[in-house]
Amino acid sequence: MSSLQEQLLKAGLVDDKKLARAEQEKNKRTNAARKKRGKKGAQPDPARQQAQNKKAQRDREINQKRQQEARRKELAAQAKQLIDGNKQDRSQGEQPYSFVYRGKVKKIYVTEAQRDQLVAGKLAIVTWVHTNDGRRFELVPPAVAEKIGQRDETLVVDLGQPAKTDPGEDDPYADYQVPDDLIW
Repeated sequence: MSSLQEQLLKAGLVDDKKLARAEQEKNKRTNAARKKRGKKGAQPDPARQQAQNKKAQRDREINQKRQQEARRKELAAQAKQLIDGNKQDRSQGEQPYSFVYRGKVKKIYVTEAQRDQLVAGKLAIVTWVHTNDGRRFELVPPAVAEKIGQRDETLVVDLGQPAKTDPGEDDPYADYQVPDDLIW
């Protein structure tokens, strides 16, 4: 008995090229099935697996850094908005008010009423970086300064705590009162 292919060839229904093409397609299907079975049962390449794990870890770290940076920018924008919305007008300020910022004495000009509020702890000093002018200092209420400090504690310079007026027991200068109008 002859095969079906031979019978179709003798009948003239197919030629040698079509038979060769059909044989190639059959071989491709069997090879693909064999490869698919081989992948399921074979052990994964440990070096390749380790490289994939390292890449996934690196991608997670990069993503985490991006999220942290986005969160930091969001908090900075919120703090700037709080400062802009609650800052006191210092344009009429003629009295210098000195304070310590990062180990250096800084000076801002305030009005007499603002100076009294600063001394009494009813105003706080906060800072932020202005794009054109560099670092700027503003006066805000202490409650707002606390909210700003929750977002970024480095922006709060002076929370506006009232000065201690109760001298200690062993204070040798307890008899000498410091005048309220002393400006340093």
